[in-house]
Amino acid sequence: MSLDRDSSPPPSFSRDWFFPSPSFIHQSPPKTHKYRRRFSTTPRISHQNPPDSNLPKTSSFAPPVSSSTTTSYRDPKYARLRRRRVEFPRRSENSSKQEQEDAAILGERTSSGERTVWFSGHRNRVRWQMAISAAIVISCLASLVHKNFSLHNQVIDLQDQISKLNFRLRACNLLSQVDNVESIPLEIDDQHRNGLKRLAFVFSLTLLSIPVLVFKYVDFVSKSRSSDNISEEVSLNKQIEYRVDVFLSVHPYAKPLALLVATLLLICLGGLALFGVTDDGLADSLWLSWTYVADSGNHANSEGVGPRLVSVSISFGGMLIFAMMLGLVSDAISEKFDSLRKGRSEVVEQNHTLILGWSDKLGSLLNQLAIANESLGGGIVVVMAERDKEEMEMDIAKMEFDFKGTKVICRSGSPLILADLKKVSVSKARAIIVLAEDGNADQSDARALRTVLSLTGVKEGLRGHIVVELSDLDNEVLVKLVGGDLVETVVAHDVIGRLMIQCARQPGLAQIWEDILGFENCEFYIKGWPQLDGMQFEDVLISFPDAIPCGVKVASCGGKIILNPDDSYTLQEGDEVLVIAEDDDTYAPATLPTVNEASFIHIARPARKPQKILLCGWRRDIDDMIVVLDAFLAPGSELWMFNDVPENEREKKLIDGGLDINRLVNISLVNREGNAVIRRHLESLPLESFDSILILADESVEDSAIQADSRSLATLLLIRDIQAKRLPYREAMVTQVHRGSFSQGSWIGEMQQASDKSVIISEILDPRTKNLLSMSRISDYVLSNELVSMALAMVAEDKQINDVLEELFAEEGNEMHIRQADLYLREGEELSFYEIILRARQRREIVIGYRLANAERAVINPPAKSERRRWSLKDVFVVIAEKE
Repeated sequence: MSLDRDSSPPPSFSRDWFFPSPSFIHQSPPKTHKYRRRFSTTPRISHQNPPDSNLPKTSSFAPPVSSSTTTSYRDPKYARLRRRRVEFPRRSENSSKQEQEDAAILGERTSSGERTVWFSGHRNRVRWQMAISAAIVISCLASLVHKNFSLHNQVIDLQDQISKLNFRLRACNLLSQVDNVESIPLEIDDQHRNGLKRLAFVFSLTLLSIPVLVFKYVDFVSKSRSSDNISEEVSLNKQIEYRVDVFLSVHPYAKPLALLVATLLLICLGGLALFGVTDDGLADSLWLSWTYVADSGNHANSEGVGPRLVSVSISFGGMLIFAMMLGLVSDAISEKFDSLRKGRSEVVEQNHTLILGWSDKLGSLLNQLAIANESLGGGIVVVMAERDKEEMEMDIAKMEFDFKGTKVICRSGSPLILADLKKVSVSKARAIIVLAEDGNADQSDARALRTVLSLTGVKEGLRGHIVVELSDLDNEVLVKLVGGDLVETVVAHDVIGRLMIQCARQPGLAQIWEDILGFENCEFYIKGWPQLDGMQFEDVLISFPDAIPCGVKVASCGGKIILNPDDSYTLQEGDEVLVIAEDDDTYAPATLPTVNEASFIHIARPARKPQKILLCGWRRDIDDMIVVLDAFLAPGSELWMFNDVPENEREKKLIDGGLDINRLVNISLVNREGNAVIRRHLESLPLESFDSILILADESVEDSAIQADSRSLATLLLIRDIQAKRLPYREAMVTQVHRGSFSQGSWIGEMQQASDKSVIISEILDPRTKNLLSMSRISDYVLSNELVSMALAMVAEDKQINDVLEELFAEEGNEMHIRQADLYLREGEELSFYEIILRARQRREIVIGYRLANAERAVINPPAKSERRRWSLKDVFVVIAEKE
């Protein structure tokens, strides 16, 4: 290289010359499958340019190259390429201008020494740069060659492994020659399967996004409607919410159905998503999706980002569904237990007794029904009231009596609702008892009337009859008009009022009624006996050794019951006999016994004398009691009314109750105002002059049985004490027969002496108060609630008995009497009970029992009626006779 040739300015060295481009240095190796197709024993790098083709042609810095490379450099084709590639890229405009200025400065130098020094330094710097570049290029080429050889060795190892595997497959007959032919369809199937997976994944995502889009669309439409319409219109989202709410409310199985649909959708969408991101089949993906839904911990074994995301999403949805399912199951179980606890389940019973309502009479009523069903081994009694089932069961459990095998089932409900009536199998009940509510009588009777209307509206019809307890006699006609022949009414106040009047006229009659109305002793039964057809009633009276016939149900008169018929009445076919017996299966007719002919004893009935009666307290049916007293008492009798109702208001209340004072014939009213529990008020009355005193449960405290009984008991003790203090012949009474265990000098003994002068009848509501009065023997009593319960139970067992009770309590017809023994026998005479029955028939009376002089209770339907015994004139007989 001459000096003239190199006189031009030194070429500017580009930065790219020292640092080759990454594409030149880091050249990616060929793929493995290309090596498999173009396999050769020696590596082929023919398509690569020589790595040193861009270097300047300097002999001292030339790198060692192979023969092929040298040949390419000597070829004139490559000379032009080599000169072209030696040119370095131009610098920027600033660097070009700087080079021109440097060249001008160098041209102006004329000193040869200075030029020689500059060229020698410049040559050394170029040589060092070329040496460094050559070293870098050589190291890059060496690394590429090493990498190429390593890849080649890996290819050889893989081919060896493939050959070994092919050999094993052929040896095991698992690979055939057809494999090469089927490889192409398998690749096509794989591609198709991959397409299906992608489609399934996209489809699942689309379905998941549809609800969101629908919700956004509904919200957009609702907002647009609300903004466009000035008038108030229901938005679309509210309409949809309303429809969903109605669907869930109307259909009972809507929530479980929605949960099932959500579960199936989650399983299907999750299965499609898993099918799209995993290599499993569709069936396996669906099963795996179900396992994620059923158990959220199963997704822990998932591998890969896609499967893990999908499995976590499915598990999260499964947890939500499990929470909703748990809530539904918990609500269903709680609702079922609540329905059982609150008595909402249906009663599946037949021939049961249904009681509608709740009152203080329920305990006595259940006791009587239990006693009536004892002979049958127990029965079923269903009680439905507007109370909580648990409270009713607790109150019934506290009742102090034996149910004798009878089961009591409680249900909560209203008798005014047909669905609740159907729940207690009202159409299959043999008897339905409607209890009166405590409180206002008019409201109670109005509710009873609505209950009867509901019962008559049952579509299935009623198998049994309805027994309705009423509080006011005036409402009886209306209830019977609505219920017709299905309804039997028991007016509680009327029954108790009439019974108290009978007991006031005839002391001891309350105990007789208690024995007859209750099922513990003897009661009324009606039954037909074909073997008695053609027999006269006189012979029928002595045909039952274990019962006492009282009347006949005449078939020819439409089933009318005739109490105390004539002796000449002959039983016809279809007639039934009314008897008093211990139970319906304890009596049967037998052959006629031999009875001596009764001798007639003519004793004239004593004439009725005027009486003086005191009524303490005020009841809403006191006007009806006044009418009954006017019918029973002799002319000239006085009725004193002592209560805290102002005298100027009493007449108005009596007139409002339907009483016409001017029509009273036998009695005259005397009004006194005062409090019956204040002694000085009672002392203002001539208590020692009254023949009978009736202490009524005042209507002001009638709602509370304990309070009413306490008031009645206090009034009784005050009256008896005042009477004992006023008796002028108190010492003369000491010679009388000792009564009870109390000494004659004690205060109770003095009250017992006073009771011989006048009769006091107390109305008792609570049966527990009965023990106090029975032990002291200072007063007779009427258990109003218990007697009414007995009457309800008896009518519920046989509706025909209600006609018998109505006649016995009415002003006309037959009633119960207590007769002295001297009407039927002489002192010390021996007679059988059959003979006494025949002697009583001479007076048109039926003797049903007796009470001995030294006995405390009467015996109704005595056994061994043919046995003769000696009687005393102090004995009394219980008879059924016409009203005097």
